[in-house]
Amino acid sequence: MIIVRGNKLEFNGKTYKCAVGKNGFAVDKIEGDNCSPIGEFSLRKVLYRADKIAKPKTGLAVEVISKNDGWCDAPDDVKYNLPVQLSYPARHENLWRDDDVYDVIIPLGYNDDPVISGKGSAIFMHVARENYQGTEGCIALKLVDLLEVLQGVDATTKIDIKP
Repeated sequence: MIIVRGNKLEFNGKTYKCAVGKNGFAVDKIEGDNCSPIGEFSLRKVLYRADKIAKPKTGLAVEVISKNDGWCDAPDDVKYNLPVQLSYPARHENLWRDDDVYDVIIPLGYNDDPVISGKGSAIFMHVARENYQGTEGCIALKLVDLLEVLQGVDATTKIDIKP
């Protein structure tokens, strides 16, 4: 179990600094609130930029991010909180970014079984900005820490997020 309490992530006896939602945490998360959802969630898979880093070592399924990969964050769209191919007509995030934040992404099992419109989308673990700036709801770690955590996880690993 990965434990997130405030801006600390604990896993396998180690504690890491992490970034969380700019507005903290929410039990009843809604799209655009900039809060990390409170609860226990699965780790779905690892997505990574093969042009920038080596394939992460992990027990999770691993996929390469391509230039036309996106994630729909438009609550009224049929593909809400699902991966999409760009160009996509509804509002979406581009997973191929100019910065390093999405060099490694782990989609969390939040609002995806089933997807409920407006309850939040694109909740990931990903690479933190240099100053651990708050996220739009994701959990973010320094790249070296994220890669270390990934080595110890598999499809049965959960993340428990609380303030």
